[in-house]
Amino acid sequence: MSRNRLGDESSPYLVQHRDNPVHWWAWGPEALAEAKRTGKPILLSVGYSACHWCHVMAHESFEDEATAAVMNELFVNIKVDREERPDIDAIYMGALHRLGQQGGWPLTMFLDADARPFWGGTYFPKQGAYGRPPFVDVLQRISNIYRQEPEKVASNAAALVHALSHRPVTDAETSVTHTLLREVTQRLARVVDPINGGITGAPKFPQWSFFWLLWRGAIRYKDKSAEAAVTKTLERISQGGIYDHLGGGFARYSVDEFWLAPHFEKMLYDNALLIDLMTEVWRETQSPLLEARIAETVDWLAREMIVDGGGFASALDADSEGEEGRFYVWSATEIEAVLGPEQAAVFGRAYDVTPEGNWEGHTILNRLNAKGSDLPDNEAELAALRAKLLEARGKRVRPGWDDKVLADWNGLMIAALARAGVVFDRAPWVTMAKTAFTFVAETMTVSSRLVHSVRHGQGRAPATASDYANMIWGALRLFQATGERTYLETAEGWVKVLDTHYWDADGGGYFTAADDTQDVIVRLKPGSDDATPSANSVMVSNLAMLALLTGDQTYQQRAEETAHAFAQDMAQNLAAHTGLLAASFDLLSPQLVVVAKAEGADDGRDLLHQLHALSMPGAAELTVATPPPTSSLPPVAALDGKSAIDGKPAAYVCIGPECALPVTTGAALRTLIVELRSTT
Repeated sequence: MSRNRLGDESSPYLVQHRDNPVHWWAWGPEALAEAKRTGKPILLSVGYSACHWCHVMAHESFEDEATAAVMNELFVNIKVDREERPDIDAIYMGALHRLGQQGGWPLTMFLDADARPFWGGTYFPKQGAYGRPPFVDVLQRISNIYRQEPEKVASNAAALVHALSHRPVTDAETSVTHTLLREVTQRLARVVDPINGGITGAPKFPQWSFFWLLWRGAIRYKDKSAEAAVTKTLERISQGGIYDHLGGGFARYSVDEFWLAPHFEKMLYDNALLIDLMTEVWRETQSPLLEARIAETVDWLAREMIVDGGGFASALDADSEGEEGRFYVWSATEIEAVLGPEQAAVFGRAYDVTPEGNWEGHTILNRLNAKGSDLPDNEAELAALRAKLLEARGKRVRPGWDDKVLADWNGLMIAALARAGVVFDRAPWVTMAKTAFTFVAETMTVSSRLVHSVRHGQGRAPATASDYANMIWGALRLFQATGERTYLETAEGWVKVLDTHYWDADGGGYFTAADDTQDVIVRLKPGSDDATPSANSVMVSNLAMLALLTGDQTYQQRAEETAHAFAQDMAQNLAAHTGLLAASFDLLSPQLVVVAKAEGADDGRDLLHQLHALSMPGAAELTVATPPPTSSLPPVAALDGKSAIDGKPAAYVCIGPECALPVTTGAALRTLIVELRSTT
């Protein structure tokens, strides 16, 4: 009988390893008890389903009987899905960083029986390669050290845990002011590649928090260099191979500096954050390219990423048939077989198709030779050709689909769709967001608390602060999109859970793990961002928004306390805290626009059109009927006293503590927003 215990797990990544000869345990008290019982060290392997090098290490070592035999003899082997347990992943990735290593996945860490890390790395090849020793050699050496040098192991473990749980003490603090934000905007704009966009060099990641800060600074301070840095980046991402030109959606990052060759996995969070940023930038630029990419990506989401019940799945794998990118790349011969010679020539000129290919003998479709953000004159013809190729591609073996639903990533997509649906007047997008919200709020709530992950109705991973923060963001965006009070009330309820179970009463800010999460050795409290914004940066904006909407200034106080909790960290490294810096705009200059509709035919469409045609990043944007609908609930403070004027729709604009007189024409609203949203 197999001693691999992953067969009943809900995570697709763990299930991928259920047939390994390795005696895998899932993370939990039983595995830790086994380590204590046997006296063996723990080998912790962390990865995720769409990770290419995780697959490579699994195939080379975890599927190999000889390697597995060594692992089973010397270690208690624990497999973790980083997406299912981001709190666990963050602890041990942080430990690896403190060992002086860059980090990445697969993450391979060695722990004592108390789950304290003492050494680790990432990918280890079966045979020595890439300057790394053979995996079995590593296993034998670590096992020997653990048995023969227990004092050294204990010392390393204690030092790493101390480093994880204690932040450096310094008297320096950063006070975030408009002067600082203006300077940071100017400074960061200079590190953006002026030709290709993105931060100069390779690889290139979308880095939402970085570009969200740049865009907010560009609008607030009329910084044309920052504006150009963001628009150039989004234009190149939209035309590069990182974008799936047939099926829509963006890959996780580009391995080169041109955005040509992606790491082909598609993650929900990247697409959510790009939809959100592109929507805000489109408001200012009216770029046909951005509008098309947003719509195509939402189409991909609706077609390929919705699970039963309406939640959004996590990811599509980079690999199919054992090869990275195989599903997505083409040869000139394959394209001609589908389109015929004449149409293949038209398509090839537009999408960089050549007989020799542009990536490892294959072609990654791209439009990097296109100029500007306009769509080509023959776009309708190209769209028809893309549809034919998409149909042909659908007959290939598809990449793996990670259909677990993560509350935090769903929150990001809900927020993005709710705003994009309003801006582009796409009611079905808002409906998608509402359906996903209901899925998370109902299916993923147990005893009034969220769980982080579910799949096929199963899930037990405890919620992290990001689950609450991102779902609060989604709730606030849906309240703005629909006016339905239940979203605002749900957001306030989730803040209470965060304040009860995640708030650091001593130092301020929110811990990643709740106070009743029992299986973490330390409670981390990050203010810096990774591929997604930190819970603390999202909560600064959420709390400032709640103060604006409800008039309850305890939310504002909590937002300020959260930001201040990381003042010393920001003094050490401003660039690592772009999410918090971006959120600070909402503390310094909260923005509110209310359009009061008139009773009858005039529904304020002209006012709304002008509002949606100007970027107001971070603003609360609401509509209210005149007269308001009858309700037994107390009025929402942000809407109080705002109504149509003399039978005409009216718009009310407040920036910071200043509110302008209401205006009743679209032209007047445009002038007012342009005047108030910026300072020089």
